[in-house]
Amino acid sequence: MFQSLFGVRSAIKISQLDVHELNERLANGEDILLVDVRSPGEYEYDGHIAGSRLLPLPSLMQRMNELPKDRPVVCVCRSGARSQTACEQLTRLGYANVSNLRGGMIDWKRAGLSYQ
Repeated sequence: MFQSLFGVRSAIKISQLDVHELNERLANGEDILLVDVRSPGEYEYDGHIAGSRLLPLPSLMQRMNELPKDRPVVCVCRSGARSQTACEQLTRLGYANVSNLRGGMIDWKRAGLSYQ
């Protein structure tokens, strides 16, 4: 009802991957571009998934031209919230194959998966 009264649009539907799905796809050699949208400090000191590319959320819109549109993109953050926002932004800009890592690095570490 709130949406109909005030014209608020619903959120874009974004594909969600859990950490085991992503780990399996990476292990199978899929050509996935991992985009870590956390801060440089989080990326360096809290660890990151090997092969991920740091592109902090505040600079994503200015640097999106660095991301190819012809590869699957998986966005990663600490918990999955900022990466969800990044996925929505990329989808609005024409990126068709974008997924969010649900649970982010918290779940990745909890699952005992390797990181740097």
